[in-house]
Order: sequence, then C-alpha cells, then structure tokens
Amino acid sequence: MFTQPGLPPSTRVLLTAAAVVIVLAGMKAAEEVMVPLVFAAFIAVLTAPSVLWLEAKGLPGWLAVGVAMLAMLLVFGLLATILGGSLNAFVASVPGYQDLVNQRLGRYLHVLDRYGFPISEASFRRLVNPAQAMDIAGRLVSQITTMLSDTLLIVFTLVFMLFEVAGFPKKIRRALGDPAADLSRYSSLTTELKRYVVVKTYVSVATGLVLGIFLSIQGVDYAVLWGVLAFLLNYIPNIGSIVAAVPPTLLALVQFGAGGALITGSAFVVVNMVIGNVIEPRLLGRKLGLSTLVVWLSLIFWGWLWGPMGMLLSVPLTIIVKILLENTEQFRPVALLMDQPPMSARLSLSPLSGDDDPTRTPRL
Repeated sequence: MFTQPGLPPSTRVLLTAAAVVIVLAGMKAAEEVMVPLVFAAFIAVLTAPSVLWLEAKGLPGWLAVGVAMLAMLLVFGLLATILGGSLNAFVASVPGYQDLVNQRLGRYLHVLDRYGFPISEASFRRLVNPAQAMDIAGRLVSQITTMLSDTLLIVFTLVFMLFEVAGFPKKIRRALGDPAADLSRYSSLTTELKRYVVVKTYVSVATGLVLGIFLSIQGVDYAVLWGVLAFLLNYIPNIGSIVAAVPPTLLALVQFGAGGALITGSAFVVVNMVIGNVIEPRLLGRKLGLSTLVVWLSLIFWGWLWGPMGMLLSVPLTIIVKILLENTEQFRPVALLMDQPPMSARLSLSPLSGDDDPTRTPRL
C-alpha cells in the first residue's frame, strides 16, 4: 500500500494509517449490514466442505446445498427454541426472585450489623439493585430479537455463497489470469478457520454439557439455559466464560444462599480451568498460531467495532488478517509479531539456555 518510490517513508506510513482509519470508520458505520454478511461468510466457510462432499457423492448442487442448509437450520432452530423458551420463562419469574432477594438482603444486612458493619438498606440497594435483573433480561431479549430479524438476510446470503463454492477456485484463477495458479495460500485460510472452529466447538459443547448437568444436579433453575449460554459464550475468548458464570451464580445465591453460590462459582472455575487451560491448548496446539496478547486485543477491537457478534468472531477474523499479512511481503513482519513463538524459540531467549549461558563450561 502506497509503495511509490517518490514518497518518503514517513508519508507512506501516514497515508497507510489514514487509509486504515477510513476503512475502519466505514466498517463501523456499516455494522448493521456488515455483521450479518460476515457471519454468513463465516458459516459458509464451515458448511462448504459438507456441500462439496455431497456433490462428490453424486448429489446435484441444489440438493447438496439444500441438505446442508436443512441440517444447519435444524441445529440453529433447536438452540433458538431452547434459548427463547427458557429465557421467556426466566423473565416471567424474575419478580418472584426479587422477593427472595429482598428477604436475603435483610438477613445479610442484619449479619453485617451484628459484626460491627452497619449499612443502611438504601446504601446497599444503590450498590446491589435486584430490579436491574429485569432491565438486563429485557435488553437481552431485545438483542436476541434484533439478531433474529437478520436471519432472513443471513440465510439467503449463505445459500448464494454455497452455490458459488464449487466454481469459486475457477473464478479466482480466471481473475488471476492463470488457469494453473497455486491457490494454496487461499486454502490455508479456510483450513486454519476450520481447525480452530472445530476444536472450539468440541470444547464449547463439552463445557456447556458438563456445566448444564452439574447445575441440574445442584438444582439451579433453568440449568439447560445456563448450559447453552456457557456453550455459546465459550466462543468468546477470555471473558466469555466469566460472563456465562454470572447469571447462574447469582441465581444460586438467591435460591440457596452464599454456600450454593460458592459451589456454583467454583464449578465454573474448575470446569473452565480444566477444559480451557489443559484440554483446549492440547487440542489446538500450534493450529491457532496467535499469541495470548493478540487474542485479548482482538477481542477488545472487534467488540468495539461490531459489538457482541464481533467478539464472537474476533479470533476467526484475526486469523484472516494474520494470513493476509503473511502473504504480503511488506506486512509479513507484522504477522510474525502476531504469532505465538514456538517453545524452542522461547527457550532460546532464556538467559540460562544455549551458548549464552554464563555458567556453562565452554567447549574447546
């Protein structure tokens, strides 16, 4: 970008930065259109292999796309039914939970006063307001309704993308003017995405299933809802599991008191520590290829740009950016900075490793 030899380096940097800012401003302004289209493209990347497999088995293109779409709509319909029904029931029962909160609130204030920490009820309610639960639930229902309004646009865009899957490599070669062009760098993009999403899906399903079963055994209301919520929010790195733990922990506090809330919160911590910090890294290995800092910064950036859906797609979108940078000679160093260094490289940087070890006996 802006590689004219007549421009000084500082001018090229400024022009590149200005172009990036303009593009980001356009993406931010077009959020209502861009988010459904990007989500449809993301689903198309995951669904395309099944469509190609069905076509290879002899099914015509329209039938292969129809079968893949039907299977995907059944999965999404099941999730929407579980979430919608449970969420509506939870919203309807919020007033009853508010009464329980008021009762427990009086007990906690009495205990604090007995141990020499007098706090007025008005001051405590300014910090903890049970009525906010209704507002939060209402906003959540509103966001889900807004997303459902984009379903038709996503479905039609996805269908048209899947119809283009089989002939897309030929179109790229025709656009490049080389019928035998090597498209390996483009295929690596979809391969990285599929690897990440498949592993992340397995891990998310395991997380939601284990937590849903545990909450059911514990007796927390709407355990299925919280399990599905843990499954969905596990796609959001770093903070998704924390957000998923808040509603059931608060509900356990209302139902069972501080002891029940402690058990519920501890279950979320243990499950996410074991699955997220032990199992998931072993399954991903070097497949993700992003440093922890880059994952965290991408979560903040895409969340700012496109809201909750941007946070959900933050890692796949960052993988796309990284692969594009790797295939651009001018910006390849940026892609290397985004990468997670291999263990051998990290060990070589240690002051006690290799020939730089001051305590090592030199060889003659």
